[in-house]
Amino acid sequence: MAFFIRLLVIALIFYLFYRLIRYVLDPKRKFDAAVEEGTYYFFDDVTNVRKNFFITMRGVVFEGEKYLGTTEEAFEVVSIFVWAHDPHKLQGFTKEDFYFLQKEIAMNYPNAKISWKNPIEQLMKDQE
Repeated sequence: MAFFIRLLVIALIFYLFYRLIRYVLDPKRKFDAAVEEGTYYFFDDVTNVRKNFFITMRGVVFEGEKYLGTTEEAFEVVSIFVWAHDPHKLQGFTKEDFYFLQKEIAMNYPNAKISWKNPIEQLMKDQE
């Protein structure tokens, strides 16, 4: 009986350690923490085109919708639409901030055309 209890305690310790590691390394938790702290974080599953990506910068959450298409070589993400979850929080953002976000998105999706939804689209109009 004592051996079984020891085995059970050791298994419980390993399980708790495993859960702690998973919690610490969880990208969704890191994203939520970055939103609260107002820092930059890019949360994306690059291998899954169906999942949208999320970016947080200065407490504003941006979401990007990816569309698959063909390039000369392969099927790639060729179009991305990005919008802010709460446009009222965009006060103080400049074109340079959105250029920075475009560069960050382009690092993961170099063949994609990035389009912004309103009101960011109005600010970026002269970019084209």
